[in-house]
Amino acid sequence: MPVTLLNSPEASSLPVYAVEADALDACQAPKAAIAWAKANGFSGAAATVLTIPGESGALAGAFFGLGNSDAANPLAAGALARQLPEGDWHFADVPKQAELALLGLLLGSYAFTRYGKKPRNTLRFRVPEGVDASRVERLANGCILARDLINTPAGDMGPDALEDATRALASEHGATLSVTLGDDLLKENLPMIHAVGRAAEAAPRLLDLKWGRENAPKVTLVGKGVCFDTGGLDLKPAAGMLLMKKDMGGAANVLGLASMIMAAKLDVRLRVLIPAVENAVAGNAFRPGDVLTSRKGLTVEIGNTDAEGRLVLADAMALADEEEPELLIDMATLTGAARVALGPDVPPFYTDNEALADALAQASESVADPLWRMPLWKPYLSRLDSKIADINNVSLDGFAGSPIAGLFLGRFVEKAKSWAHFDIYGWNPAEKPYAPVGGEAQGIRAIERVLVQRYGAGA
Repeated sequence: MPVTLLNSPEASSLPVYAVEADALDACQAPKAAIAWAKANGFSGAAATVLTIPGESGALAGAFFGLGNSDAANPLAAGALARQLPEGDWHFADVPKQAELALLGLLLGSYAFTRYGKKPRNTLRFRVPEGVDASRVERLANGCILARDLINTPAGDMGPDALEDATRALASEHGATLSVTLGDDLLKENLPMIHAVGRAAEAAPRLLDLKWGRENAPKVTLVGKGVCFDTGGLDLKPAAGMLLMKKDMGGAANVLGLASMIMAAKLDVRLRVLIPAVENAVAGNAFRPGDVLTSRKGLTVEIGNTDAEGRLVLADAMALADEEEPELLIDMATLTGAARVALGPDVPPFYTDNEALADALAQASESVADPLWRMPLWKPYLSRLDSKIADINNVSLDGFAGSPIAGLFLGRFVEKAKSWAHFDIYGWNPAEKPYAPVGGEAQGIRAIERVLVQRYGAGA
C-alpha cells in the first residue's frame, strides 16, 4: 500500500490539523497557519486539504477539513492519502475514531495498478497511541483483496483465475483448498453449479477452503463466484453487461473476509465455499423452462437464466448446511432490486436470527460499514410457486426482488444455527474520499467485528 503506518513515536513527521466546518479559530494550529488558511479560503469543508508553508518554502503541516461533525465519515481521512505531498505525517490531535481514520488513509491510498495506472504518492503516517496498527492493516488488506479481485476484468479473472487467487490465499494462511471441477460436479451432486457454468470455455467448479482447528465453532462463508454474467439465453443488453466482471463480488468479499479472519487467528473452524462459473451462451447452455434438480433434492424451474447466481449459491449453501455450522453467511451481487431500494452504498442483509441482526446493525454503525436489515417476508414465498417443479427461480411480477431472492436461498438452509444473506453491489459508482470508482468491499468489516466479539483470537 502507498501509505505506511509508523509505530515509532520518535519519528519526525509533520502535523495534520483536523478542522470542522467554519471552525478554524478553534484549531490548535499556530496563528500564522490559521491566517494562511483564511487567506486561502479554507473553511474546513469535508475532505479538503490545505498544506501549510514553513520557512524557506518547506512544508510545515496541513489542514484537513472534517465538514459538519454530524455528517462526518470517519473514513474520510482517506482524502489525505490522495492530497498530501509525499513524506512523514501525524495527526496533531488524535481523531475520535482513530482506528477508522487510519483505515480510511489506507483505503484512500488504493489504486488498481495491474494495467498501468500509476500508484499514489508514498506517505508514512504515525500511528496514534492506543491504536492497533496490525488490526488496521489486516482490515485494509482484506478490503483491498476484494477490490483487486472485482476490478480485474473477466478475461483475467475467470473461474480458473479465481481458483488461483483462492489457492494463493489458502497458501498464505496455511489453509487447505479442494476443488470439484467440471463433470465431477455431477458426481458430487452439485448439479445446479454445473448447469449454470457448463456452457463456458472455463469449466465450472466449487472451491472449498478450510482453516482452523476442527473442534472450533464452525463459521462458513459462501460467495457467489459468477466471473461474468451474460444473462445466459435470457441475454442481457450491452449496457447491462458492462459491469458484469463484478458479478463475482460475493466471492471477492468472502475471500477478503476470510483473509481478515485468518490474519486475526480467530478461534473458528472457517470454511469458504465459492461456486466459480461463467454464465455463458452456447448450445449446451441451460434454458428458460428447464427444470434442474438441486443438491438438496428440490426441483427448480428456470423462469429466467439471468437469475443464475441464486442457483449456484443454492447448491453451495445446501452443502454448507449439511455440517450444521454455527454461522452460515452468504454474500452475492444478486439483485438490481436491492440497488433500487437502497442504492449502491447500503447493502441489505436478511436473517431470521434477531441476536445476529442486532449484532450486525451495531457493528455496521460502529465501524462505518453500512448495512440495512430487510425482511424475509414469508408470504412472498408463494410468488416462487411453479406448476411443474418444487420452486421457480424467479417471481413473475418483478416485485420485492431482493427479499424474494433471499427467500429462495432460505429454502436451502435448514440445519445452520444462524444464517445471514447479504445482497451487495460490490462497486463504487462515484469516487469517495476513501475509495476510487471501482470494486468495493461491503459489509465484511461489520461481519468481522461480530466474529471478533463472538470468537476472539485463537492460539
